[in-house]
Amino acid sequence: MQALYEQVYESLKHDILSMKYKIGEKLPSEKEIADDFSVSRITSKKALEKLVQEGHVYRQRGKGTFVLNNSQISVNVEQNNQTKPVFGLIVPRFAESYGTGIIEAIEEEADGKCFIMLKRSLGIPEREEKAIKEMLAYGVDGLIVFPAKSEHYSLEILKMIVNKFPFVLIDRSFKGIAAPSVSTDNFTAAKKGIKYLFDSGHEQIGILIPEDFEITTIEERLNGIVSAFAENKVSVNKAYWCDTIRRDSTTEKRDIELIKQYLIDNPDLTALMALEYKIAILAKIAVEQLDKNVPEDISILSFDSPTVTTMDWRFTHLKQNEEEIGRRSIQKLLKMRENGLDSDKEQIKATFHEGNSTKPIVSVITSEL
Repeated sequence: MQALYEQVYESLKHDILSMKYKIGEKLPSEKEIADDFSVSRITSKKALEKLVQEGHVYRQRGKGTFVLNNSQISVNVEQNNQTKPVFGLIVPRFAESYGTGIIEAIEEEADGKCFIMLKRSLGIPEREEKAIKEMLAYGVDGLIVFPAKSEHYSLEILKMIVNKFPFVLIDRSFKGIAAPSVSTDNFTAAKKGIKYLFDSGHEQIGILIPEDFEITTIEERLNGIVSAFAENKVSVNKAYWCDTIRRDSTTEKRDIELIKQYLIDNPDLTALMALEYKIAILAKIAVEQLDKNVPEDISILSFDSPTVTTMDWRFTHLKQNEEEIGRRSIQKLLKMRENGLDSDKEQIKATFHEGNSTKPIVSVITSEL
């Protein structure tokens, strides 16, 4: 039995050869074909791609699919590029500590396999929705989205799931919906970080949390922290959790003062775990403004740290594998383009890197002479 896309292809080919669609005439869109044949857009797209490969039609991005004059087939120099998919990439602002490596890996993995169109959402949900709409209207073959927010998913993303349109979420996932994603194994990474601090003799550990902690990335890290405390038979003291840090450039002074007061209120803390690199920077400034030193007076462990720095000093940190996240995103999208949308949530392991911001607590043992 023929595959669905081949059946659609044969029907459209018959319509072209019988002159139902004349030379230069525009064929129905992928959506219209999908509706007419009661198939998915992936199926209609594959049927149209086969028509391109056979030289019956040509496609213009943003305009549609048009019937070719058979005499034009041999000089259709764009045909090879037409068969390479175009994927959209929507990202927020990326900091030097995390994100640029993902884009570079996506670009390298895409080389020779597909084209990439980039738009920035700046972390604003409305801009993200607009970017998705524009790219779908242009005719991209798939999307990679770094969600602006993950506690509230975009209606456009929900539409892509319903329409079985190929897309991949990076760094985050959504609760309650089966959407394909590639992200860090944040649970295991956070657990590893806390275990390191316990093994270094720290038990009074403060947790510095961004204000919008409902995002799945932060929730997974918090769950990993709680698990590490449980395994070490240490009670979780929520009084040691500081969860109102905005880490925005406009609130930097406010955040530093907040952390300073938090440290004053909790003088027994010996270590801090910052769930984002920006927060680790703010914490270090706060400690120093209190005339204390890192790590002599208090250790700081963070997620991520710039790969390139002009200083010899670096935070002890958990490094997310940006290169693998970027590579797997393209590989998943290419696979989905052939086999249809999946719902797999793939997690990539982070690695631990010891820097200058932590030190073990030395137990002083005295003996009577």
